[in-house]
Amino acid sequence: MKTIKEGKATIKIQESEKISRKMDVFYNPKMESNRDISVLLLKTIKKDNMNIGLPLAGTGVRGIRFLTELNKNKINSIIFNDHSEKAVKLIKKNIELNEEQINCNDIEVSCMDSDEFLLKGKGLDYIDIDPFGSPNRFLDMAVKKTAREGILAVTSTDTASLSGTYPKTCKRYYWAEPLRNELKHLIGLRILIRKIQLIGAQYNKALTPILSYYKDHYFRIFFRVKKSKKSCDGLLKKHNFLFYFNKKVGPLWLEKLNDNKLIKKMLNNTEKQPVKKLLNLIYEESQIDNIIFYPIHELAKELKIKNTPKNETIIKELKKKKYKASLTHFTPNGIKTDMEMDEFLGFFKSLSD
Repeated sequence: MKTIKEGKATIKIQESEKISRKMDVFYNPKMESNRDISVLLLKTIKKDNMNIGLPLAGTGVRGIRFLTELNKNKINSIIFNDHSEKAVKLIKKNIELNEEQINCNDIEVSCMDSDEFLLKGKGLDYIDIDPFGSPNRFLDMAVKKTAREGILAVTSTDTASLSGTYPKTCKRYYWAEPLRNELKHLIGLRILIRKIQLIGAQYNKALTPILSYYKDHYFRIFFRVKKSKKSCDGLLKKHNFLFYFNKKVGPLWLEKLNDNKLIKKMLNNTEKQPVKKLLNLIYEESQIDNIIFYPIHELAKELKIKNTPKNETIIKELKKKKYKASLTHFTPNGIKTDMEMDEFLGFFKSLSD
């Protein structure tokens, strides 16, 4: 065992040469920024005395960071769960390691299958589904047990299916046709949002994304949950196919991915530069009303443009014409703008002559 520091938490982890599902107790250091943003979002939202459930707790690092980094009145209770007995023993050790910093008295640790854990418990204000691979099998029960006005957080590392490498798997798992080009991660994220919203609609729960992004080979979505048949009907109207050139993709979520007011508050609440950089980029592109961004290198190839202008030049010229424009966090080769596609293609070609 190795002792490490993440955020304000001190935890013991299993040393491993390779991160895989074969680890006795799963811990992925590359997901630290995922946990940074989770802490920051809970710190920022106007919700106190939350009952938090972590069905796939692993080492317990996420929950321990909540307990050590959030204000005392944020958490009413927190339940750590893992199906692995080794994980449960380690979670208990890690809680003990941090007991001097922990203010919450209502802490439980259980060893069950995630569905059994959620089924037996009460409704929760915050549930975090962070599996290795697809979140599919955990979604139904997680949606059921997220309380009204609660938050459901979902991670998916199943990017190969959602991003078009395995289109048949995407159809089976997510009921949609993906896209295999520079837009693949944006499309994959929107397909995943729709799938989770459809599960919510079965229980008259409208799941609206308040923060959605792609990073380091995973998708991450935070949903605000509202119990309302009317709101579900409204969300379902925002699902449809997308046509990109001659390719039909989806169905997928065609509305906003983020709550800009929330992101702005989150930016004001953090000094962590990697988090700030990502959220800044998400905030800038989220202010532009266009479902897609334009993949510059792919468009240059399509239009047979040899001298591709720099992104900075394209953005500068777009703004001169009074259009909004920004980079995108999905790829370094994309620009988001409110200029329509047909006009943009002509503009891009003339800029490259």
